[in-house]
Amino acid sequence: MQNYRLTLAYDGTRYRGWQRLPPPAKTVQASVETALGDIFGQPLEISGSGRTDAGVHAACQVASFHAPKRPTDEVLAQLRRLLPEDIGALTLDYAPERFHARLSAVEKTYVYRLWNSDWPDVFARRYRAWEPRQLDCGAMRAGAAGLVGTHDFFTFCANRQMKKSTVRTLRRLDITQEDAELRFTLTADGFLYHMARILVGTLLEVGLGRRPAESLPALFDARCRALAGETAPARGLWLMEVRY
Repeated sequence: MQNYRLTLAYDGTRYRGWQRLPPPAKTVQASVETALGDIFGQPLEISGSGRTDAGVHAACQVASFHAPKRPTDEVLAQLRRLLPEDIGALTLDYAPERFHARLSAVEKTYVYRLWNSDWPDVFARRYRAWEPRQLDCGAMRAGAAGLVGTHDFFTFCANRQMKKSTVRTLRRLDITQEDAELRFTLTADGFLYHMARILVGTLLEVGLGRRPAESLPALFDARCRALAGETAPARGLWLMEVRY
């Protein structure tokens, strides 16, 4: 059996997330597995680099799977025809036998898109969140600086029963603005459940003047989810890059 590396992009709006769930739940993983099963004539299981939540989008999701060896260009062409129009197969390559989309990943980058205006952008409402109140970008950038580094991110994890280590290294948390759109770029060696969206939600509270920027580092030692901000809406989050 040949190991394959598949790169996908998808609009997560109508899916219950990446991970396969019992029918009738519609997920990205199940949709891709069904198409690949039709191509290879047998059931296949794929592994994604991460489990994006319901409504979250991906510009570059990486998956790996084992299947009989066939020309990648032929399989890719068939896959593109079979997948629904909101899932795109970008590339397909042979991978080393030990390559695993999730376990081999060393870094991921997410971007959170937010429309900060008193009027909604109705045509992009599925792909970025909306905050009509004016945000203080300078305060949010100051708060973001205190979150970068290697820390215990338990406070920023929605899974309160997490048994494994919640220590992660957040290498980048930048906030840029173009017209009314804000973009939060987060790069880390790994992300906990809802971690990116909770970090953004906490920074939004700083931007609204609800908490001081300098108070954020204390949240690491508190290890209490209730002390962080709300989870930002899923539609603004995009998985942008996975590095190996």
